[in-house]
Amino acid sequence: HFTWMDTNFPAGTPREGYPIEIQALWYAALEFLGETELAQKVSQSIETLFFSRPDCCSDCLHCGAGTPAAAQADDHCRCNQLLALTLGAVKDPRKRRIILDNCGELLVPGGIRTLADRPVEYKLPVMLNGGLLNNPGTPYQGHYRGPENTCRKVAYHNGTVWAWPFPSYCEALYMLGGEKCRMRAMDLLCSTARYLEGGIPGEISEVADGDAPHAAGGCAAQAWSFSEFYRVWKLLHQD
Repeated sequence: HFTWMDTNFPAGTPREGYPIEIQALWYAALEFLGETELAQKVSQSIETLFFSRPDCCSDCLHCGAGTPAAAQADDHCRCNQLLALTLGAVKDPRKRRIILDNCGELLVPGGIRTLADRPVEYKLPVMLNGGLLNNPGTPYQGHYRGPENTCRKVAYHNGTVWAWPFPSYCEALYMLGGEKCRMRAMDLLCSTARYLEGGIPGEISEVADGDAPHAAGGCAAQAWSFSEFYRVWKLLHQD
């Protein structure tokens, strides 16, 4: 039950330790408070510890309570790393590009998967009452359906498409590519129209299946799905 990937009983996405989005938010908070020296230290630590694997920004440094940040880095490709780019926590151009390239693998029209469909070396078993609910070596789940505790919770953040982190990819694309990528980022963001025009007209759903045809699910009108879409839409339409 860690950060926004907060399924519990069972803990569908075990991320105890140091999740990347918390480090990015901590960096942003320090910058906002003018704690520049400490913010720089956080940035350097992120670039060192979360990029210990080649061409990969780890999603989490896994460890139990009270363990220092020299914990085990995973190789799970998730959309959480986008915040390290958009909030400015990662400075190195090559590492910023790694984040964008890896998250490109997660894209579907109007949304972004929560986990790449690929094998992983760092295994995170999902357990309930002593039984194993996932394949820890290939944890991707392409459909959000079935019994809540044994199926939907396991899929919720392990391949299911979410709408609210998707605009951050469009924002990151514009940040890295500048004006030459503005229209591309706009066009990509507007692929959300498939959800705005379906389901509840003018609203954006919470989630969708990771596998095609990416059927919408979860909450049919999710506030943070729409507010993030609108925030980045305004950003991309500035003069």
